[in-house]
Amino acid sequence: MRDLLVPASSGPRLAGERCQHHPRCPDALAPDRTAARAVASHPEQGWSLLCNGVVLFDDGGELLPASFRAAATAAA
Repeated sequence: MRDLLVPASSGPRLAGERCQHHPRCPDALAPDRTAARAVASHPEQGWSLLCNGVVLFDDGGELLPASFRAAATAAA
């Protein structure tokens, strides 16, 4: 059985499936990962799920797939 990685609007995306957007969304470990399209948005809770599996928080923090974490960037 394959693990579910990212829920998408057309159904769940399974691990190993590629982004169907054109141009493709950046990988979760790419420096521009936050440029991926949001597939679920919960502004009332302060977060969005991006196509690449990254959970993006309103304060700029990120939760990456596979237990990677990225620190929030300080506001200028």
